[in-house]
Amino acid sequence: MAVIEPKMVAAAGPTRRARVIVFGLVAILLLGLGVLIAMSAYRDDGGAVQGSGPGGAFTLTDPAGRTVTDQTLRGKPYAIFFGFTRCPDVCPTTLSRMTQLRKQMGAQGMKYNIVFVSVDPGHDKPADIGNYLTLFGTPIIGLTGTDAQIAQITKAYGVYFRQVPVEGGDYTIDHMAGIMLFDRNGRFAEMMDGTEPIAVSLTRLRKLISA
Repeated sequence: MAVIEPKMVAAAGPTRRARVIVFGLVAILLLGLGVLIAMSAYRDDGGAVQGSGPGGAFTLTDPAGRTVTDQTLRGKPYAIFFGFTRCPDVCPTTLSRMTQLRKQMGAQGMKYNIVFVSVDPGHDKPADIGNYLTLFGTPIIGLTGTDAQIAQITKAYGVYFRQVPVEGGDYTIDHMAGIMLFDRNGRFAEMMDGTEPIAVSLTRLRKLISA
C-alpha cells in the first residue's frame, strides 16, 4: 500500500484553498458582468432596447389615415390587444372588458391608452376599424397596416395569429387573446388575462399608471 507523506497532504491544502479563491473571484466577476448586462437593458433616455422583451419599432395607420409609430405612443402607458373586427367572441368581449375597467377606474381610467391592432389587413381597412371601435363607447386607438407592417409588429411583440380557412372560401383567424401592458416609456410591463378577476386587472392597471 502506498503511503502518502505528510508534506504532500500539507501541500494539497493551500492548493485547494487557492482554487476555491480563484473560483470565487470568477463567480464574483460573472455576477458583476450579469448586473452590468441587466443595467444596460435600458438606455439612459428610458427607452426600451430591442430584444429586452416584447415590443419594438413599428409603423401603422389609424382610422383617420394618420401614421402611428411606437414613438407616437410614448409618454403614456398603454394596453395593447391584437385581433380583428370580424372576431365573433374574444375580441368584442376583451374590448368590452377594457371599457368596463376604464370606467371603474374613474378619472384614472384615462391615464392610459387602449390600443387595438388588427391582424386582418386583408379585410380591416382603417375606416372599418374606426367604425368597429365606436361600438365600445370609449376612446380606443385602432391600428392596421400592410401585410409587411403587421408581420413586423406581431414579430416584435411576439403575437401569434393564423388564418384558418372556412367554408365558402373565406377565413377566420386564430390569435393570441392576452393584453400586453406597456409603461409610458414603451417598456413591456406584464400580460393581462382578459378572463382574470376584475380586481386583479384593476390592480395591474393602477400599478401601470403609477409607475
